[in-house]
Amino acid sequence: MSNVRSIWNGAISFGLVSIPIKLVNATENHSISFRQIHTEDGGRVRYRKVCELEEREISAAEIGKGYEDADGTIIPITDDDLAQLPIPTAKTIEIVAFVPADRIDPLQMDTAYYLAANGVPAAKPYTLLREALKRSQKVAIAKFALRGRERLGMLRVVEDVIAMHGLLWPDEIRAAGSVAPDASVTVRDKELDLADALMDTLGEVDLADLHDDYREAVEELIAAKASGERVPSAPAAERSAGKVIDLMSALENSVRQARVARGEESAGGDAEVKPLRKSSRSAPKQAAGKKSASAAKKSVGVAGKKTASKAAGKKTAAAKKTTAKKASPQKRTSA
Repeated sequence: MSNVRSIWNGAISFGLVSIPIKLVNATENHSISFRQIHTEDGGRVRYRKVCELEEREISAAEIGKGYEDADGTIIPITDDDLAQLPIPTAKTIEIVAFVPADRIDPLQMDTAYYLAANGVPAAKPYTLLREALKRSQKVAIAKFALRGRERLGMLRVVEDVIAMHGLLWPDEIRAAGSVAPDASVTVRDKELDLADALMDTLGEVDLADLHDDYREAVEELIAAKASGERVPSAPAAERSAGKVIDLMSALENSVRQARVARGEESAGGDAEVKPLRKSSRSAPKQAAGKKSASAAKKSVGVAGKKTASKAAGKKTAAAKKTTAKKASPQKRTSA
């Protein structure tokens, strides 16, 4: 981490303990950026910063910041004005509480940072805080100032490093109620069972195996155009947005496709997914995956039982006829 440039230097305030630290970005952006160009000749399109009063372009050194009042008046604010504000968190990450991690709503989480001990003397208190967080199985809630505003943060341990997630203030989270469906919808047990089967079939994934397919496609596109090669056109994807779908059929097909992808079922689709022909009320619930896997076995088993019962019936009828023939002469003799 010594090669990574720090974006902020300060200290963690842990009661009366002060831990000098450096703030380092924990994430990096790999997305491909584009320039704006003039489509007729390919020339770059640039933005020029012009003073509205003098109507001339100005340099970065001449640009400051100001607050626009309700009546349109601009109130200049300098960096010195902000530096003199009585904010204790200006150069300090001030821990205010320790709480269970599940108390933090993921909606609040923002940018992630690593906190690196700044210098040899900081190693001991840094390690103390790290081990205390580990043993308590809690996270620290802190306040800090960065880029001109005070922020909320959450400190937790990642391997042997203290990481900090910027948190949105609670009043910055919009209420979710207005987004919920207005219509009253009832979901049947059969639909839930199939959804469970689909979730179980898809299984888990190692997040390290996931990658950005779109970025790779854009890189291939750029390379092809740069070398003058023909850019292959991808087939248009079938879109179902806005279409009324048969939910049960869609779920069954999704389970089937997921199984084919995992090699659990042939692509021909001979084995149908029928995990719900039997009422879920009359039998205890099993694992969703086991239900779906046994569906084909049930249909084969039922067919086998029917065939066996027919064969048994024929044998029984034949045995009865033979017995009757043997018995009839005896009756005539006794008469």
